[in-house]
Amino acid sequence: MFIQFTLKNFLSFKEETTLDMTAINAYKEHENNLIEIGRKEKFLRVAAIYGANASGKSNLYLAIRLFQKIIKESLNNADDNDKLAISKYYMPFEFDREKENTEFEIIMIIDDYEYKYGFEYNDKQIVSEWLYRKNILVNRNTIIFERGNDSIKFGASVSKECYTYIEQIPNETLVLTFFKRLKLKTGIFSSVFSSIMDMLVADTDAFEDFKIIDNILPDVIDYDKEDLLAFLAAIDTGIKDISYDPNDKDTTFWSTHYDSEQNEYKINFFNESKGTIKSIIVYVYAKLAIANNACMFVDELNVKLHPLLLKFIIDLFYNNSTTAQLIYTTHDTTLLDKKFFRRDQIWFVQKDDVGHSRLSALSDFKVRSDASFEKDYLGGVYGGIPLIKDYELREGE
Repeated sequence: MFIQFTLKNFLSFKEETTLDMTAINAYKEHENNLIEIGRKEKFLRVAAIYGANASGKSNLYLAIRLFQKIIKESLNNADDNDKLAISKYYMPFEFDREKENTEFEIIMIIDDYEYKYGFEYNDKQIVSEWLYRKNILVNRNTIIFERGNDSIKFGASVSKECYTYIEQIPNETLVLTFFKRLKLKTGIFSSVFSSIMDMLVADTDAFEDFKIIDNILPDVIDYDKEDLLAFLAAIDTGIKDISYDPNDKDTTFWSTHYDSEQNEYKINFFNESKGTIKSIIVYVYAKLAIANNACMFVDELNVKLHPLLLKFIIDLFYNNSTTAQLIYTTHDTTLLDKKFFRRDQIWFVQKDDVGHSRLSALSDFKVRSDASFEKDYLGGVYGGIPLIKDYELREGE
């Protein structure tokens, strides 16, 4: 389960910035929007991040995406035609003469443990790296490893296995990535690595990739068809049934329609409108995240979805049987309403005059009990809206 993500000196986020999915206990509204795991703290199932175009909200998505990529690729051998992962994905704040290191850190819960993992890097090396674990049943913290000043210190739980390999870890390779590749008795490195990679981090271009239909839709049809058909009815596609014929090369998908006299027609699924297919891909992504109790982070989710369809997707995550979470960026204010969200679920990104993006939550502001979130946001109370200067509109001649 995703708890926090912190970034520093990445693109427009010059200062340390944290997105936090910890709920504020003082807020009592929308209790169903929260995940309870038997701790004092509760956690948000859904968070919406608002901001104007070019405010930097997509940079927050990109930070998490590149955080994954560096972890996945930092051990790959570079050849003459390729750069090291840390070099490819080093994107510091540009408007500084002296380029500083970039930092990423994630906090997540896996089973009965809370893990805090992060690293600091530049285009030449991993400057520092750390992994800590807290047993949430007894509230006890332990060090798994700490890296810095050209040295690595391992905690007692892994030191016996790991010290043997310490001299083999390159300066440009993450400790987490290195030990994930080895067959160790401890499962800590594999568990943390896999949990980070299981996050479904995507922009809306991912919903143009129809390969997910072939890979995942058959399982959805086999095990979750009733919900799928309810979704298709809710978005008014006219599809009454969906099926598939597997074969050795390609799977053929069929959608069933009825005319006004209830005559049945089966058509090739890929002859449906692109909007329908894209909507189903979003649904499949969401169901995949929910089935795996994963976090789904989507940039500009509203671009491909009608607001009512977006609300349908959000509601899928308000399911007490899962700890899956949805985080999405948007500039569509249709759902910016206290009827749908708690104050701690709503975030804003604003860019200042020198190009610094700043992330703030609605809970950071003093909000009247009768306030309209959407009206106040559009009125500039919370920031995160475009500042459009006066200009002269000329009539055509």
